[in-house]
Amino acid sequence: MTTSDQPNQSDLIDLRDRTRQFALARNWAQYHTPKNLAMAMSVEVAEVAEHFQWMQTGALPELDDATRAAVRHELADVLLYLVQLADKLDVDLHAAAVEKMALNAIKYPEGLTSLRT
Repeated sequence: MTTSDQPNQSDLIDLRDRTRQFALARNWAQYHTPKNLAMAMSVEVAEVAEHFQWMQTGALPELDDATRAAVRHELADVLLYLVQLADKLDVDLHAAAVEKMALNAIKYPEGLTSLRT
């Protein structure tokens, strides 16, 4: 395993700590239940999708600078809600993602040309 391949959770931990402090400073922690966070995250995901509605593919050549900036901010909102939800449910996002990728590697082995469920 190279240095860049080694698990590094510091960025996610930093975001977790920042979102905790942000919510506490505004007395929002009381509203940040798993249900509310999941619902808020789904709204933000819909806002990401809205930027791509009616585009042919949504690839970079179709996006102007303003749309790219807006999508960037919506993706950040999704990430921040995801980090907060994982925090409330005591989910280690890095470990969960690594585990899920390993499961996907079994389900979809290299060389597979079509998706199966």
